[in-house]
Amino acid sequence: MPGEYTLPDLPYPDDALEPHLDAQTLKLHHDKHHAGYVKGANAATKELAAARDKGDYKLIDHWTQKLAFHASGHLLHSLYWQNMAPAGKGGKPSKALGDAIKAAFGDVDKLQAQLVATAKTVEGSGWGILGWQPFDQALVILQCQNHEKLAIWSVVPLLVVDVWEHAYYLKYQNKRADYLAAWTKLINWKDVSDRFATVRKLTGLK
Repeated sequence: MPGEYTLPDLPYPDDALEPHLDAQTLKLHHDKHHAGYVKGANAATKELAAARDKGDYKLIDHWTQKLAFHASGHLLHSLYWQNMAPAGKGGKPSKALGDAIKAAFGDVDKLQAQLVATAKTVEGSGWGILGWQPFDQALVILQCQNHEKLAIWSVVPLLVVDVWEHAYYLKYQNKRADYLAAWTKLINWKDVSDRFATVRKLTGLK
């Protein structure tokens, strides 16, 4: 049986992203919502192990779906925290990432405009994602409904923005566009560049 999923600590104090993301929202989002996905993923893993031991798979569809939902929520939230830094502290894309951005989108401003527009138009709850597509060695921007739907298999997320209402509602109410505009000021390009370097190495590029 795999080891248990664990809730990572935030990489900064609760108030570090003020005024763009408020401390109360950040704490509730991390301590309650993200913790809930960790709990759900562990529960699903435990139930699937019990099903294997008993040879009883009558609830396999339920627990498989729960594992996909909660584990994907855990993964994307873990990236989300790391993808942000206090305003002015996120740096700029590395040369390699900058070249890939130029090839795929033209420049960083155009990337951000497309990512914001993509995230803004997610129907209901979900994410905007900048990912690396290994099979054609290119960056791609995607929507994801909930945590796991409408994904392209093999795409590796590099930069994600949460557009579930719990990510912004206390400060921005239903103004998702205002939240997204503020979020762009918090992008941790150093973290995104490090992830990009790692995934290029793993997919055969230097």
